[in-house]
Amino acid sequence: MRGKRFLAMVSLLVGMMLIAAACGQEEEEPTTGGQGPTGEDAQEGGVYRVLTDDFGFTAAFDPTGEYLGSAWGFYSNLLLRTLVTYKHVSGVEGNELVPDLATELVEPSEDGLTYTYTLKDGVKFGPPLDRDITPEDIKFAFERLATEGLGQYAFYYSVIEGFDDFTAGKADEISGITTEGNTITFTLTEPTGDFPFRLAMPATAPMPEEVAGCFEKPGDYGRYVIASGPYMIEGSDELDASSCDTLEPISGFDPSARLSFVRNESYDPATDDPEVRENLVDGVEVTINPNLSDIFNKIEAGEAEGSINTPTPKIVREYATEESLQDRMVVSPGDRTWYITMNLTQPPFDDIHVRKAVNLVLDREGLQRAWGGPTAGEIATHIMPPELTGGTPTAEEYDPYNTAEAGFAGDVDAAKEEMKQSKYDTDGDGTCDAPECSGILMINRNVSPWTEMEPIVQEDLASIGIEIEPRALESSAAYTTIQTVSKQVPIALNAGWGKDYADAYTFAVLFQSASINPEGNVNYSLVGLTPDQAKDVGAEGTVTGIPSVDDQITECTGLAGEERTQCWRDLDATLMEDVVPWAPYLWASNIDIIGPTVTQFEFDQFSGEAAYAHVAVDADAQEEQ
Repeated sequence: MRGKRFLAMVSLLVGMMLIAAACGQEEEEPTTGGQGPTGEDAQEGGVYRVLTDDFGFTAAFDPTGEYLGSAWGFYSNLLLRTLVTYKHVSGVEGNELVPDLATELVEPSEDGLTYTYTLKDGVKFGPPLDRDITPEDIKFAFERLATEGLGQYAFYYSVIEGFDDFTAGKADEISGITTEGNTITFTLTEPTGDFPFRLAMPATAPMPEEVAGCFEKPGDYGRYVIASGPYMIEGSDELDASSCDTLEPISGFDPSARLSFVRNESYDPATDDPEVRENLVDGVEVTINPNLSDIFNKIEAGEAEGSINTPTPKIVREYATEESLQDRMVVSPGDRTWYITMNLTQPPFDDIHVRKAVNLVLDREGLQRAWGGPTAGEIATHIMPPELTGGTPTAEEYDPYNTAEAGFAGDVDAAKEEMKQSKYDTDGDGTCDAPECSGILMINRNVSPWTEMEPIVQEDLASIGIEIEPRALESSAAYTTIQTVSKQVPIALNAGWGKDYADAYTFAVLFQSASINPEGNVNYSLVGLTPDQAKDVGAEGTVTGIPSVDDQITECTGLAGEERTQCWRDLDATLMEDVVPWAPYLWASNIDIIGPTVTQFEFDQFSGEAAYAHVAVDADAQEEQ
């Protein structure tokens, strides 16, 4: 979410710490998702109990702004319905769109600018409203999303005619969203091949204006969310929605303790598809437990079914080596990249030769080892995960810095040759020796595996004269710091990004100039920054001559099929060779540890979390505890 919902993935892989070492043999390749219980005899009932050391919500669970993967899983599987959605399964099938509120998937008009959806009959908001959902409720969700300061990923919808005018206060409604009867029509300013994917994101789910309209500040609606899905927040039926003044927080969500979902009595399963949502459990109970070891002890003991957090190394080793437990550890494809980000305005990283030298010298194999070896993911040699650009996760497909040839351990000699071309190498000996090369702030996280990676990166960069001073912060603080442009952070190790949906544009957006914001910024490298924009967002340093890929991104967004895929590959190459904002090092996997009462488990490729829409538990076993 993390930036992007990917904060949800902050810890999902850490526990893979060298299973190979624990087993005393070479580690096997990761197993892909859906390897837990198949649920052939799965029954309804029971509660799926989830533990976490912290919710970590980016917008207090307000769907308009919330950008956390775990939250997206709760929304899409349980609480909210959108025009289109996913089957909430793993792998390629889990990245394919299916109808949800809409009666069918639709094709755009011949010019690629207009999409019209018809809503299903009989879909209602949950208690206390219990009324039909209308196209106007979806339109209101978009108006709230377009309200300045509320929507963290509103940039995806600027292609809707009039969206930006609404944000700027120049219009009272979004001209490109119209409703008639049971239909809603979107008119775009330019063809956008992935627009339907954007309609599956939680902020576009219908919102009742009589409740959501009472909250005009970021995050305020999070404790009052009205359900449109098969489950609701416990206590929703007790909410007095007769006026804004009578609203009190729904009792089932305490941000410091718990978030409880129970069946939505207004939900009609006839309006849904069991391949999308089976709704087997009676509820999902998410509880904060600050003791990480205790979380996984409870899962192993059958007192909980899963966790948002990473399993500890001890638990991972146990589940990897005990045959009776192996089907309780599920490794799934992650569709995300971990990377080092470099700020193009800050010396010495305002010099492309320095940025290239960093890519050449980086010991990616060492960083992968810090994450736990190959089970944690494949070594990344470029920005976009291969699954999003039609490739396979192997370095041979595109490796601009010849990292595979160097054994993924970095090539100091090649890095020094590149550094010789930099203005910061004053004597041409291949090391960064100008005053700007020392005392460089690098933001990092204060938890594993980032703490293990830090000395590796520090030593690698020192070998070419770049002396960094790491500052390790809590994960959320690290993100807040690098997302604030005025902090002028030169380099950061804490960053990563997972797809928002199954199109490479969700990575390309990180390099659009329009994505640069004073706070909550996701374009950490400030690619495409202009001098005028620098004044607006508080950027200092080198603010002229920064390369832009805006035109290339615009070209790609209007394409479809293989042309679109090839365009994204070309953009990836441009970024890696001509811009060089990142040093990517890992295409990550996901790992889940599940408890013994789970009789059916599935991984949701969309949210990167357990597919709560499909899980099942042994209710009798739970009662016996």
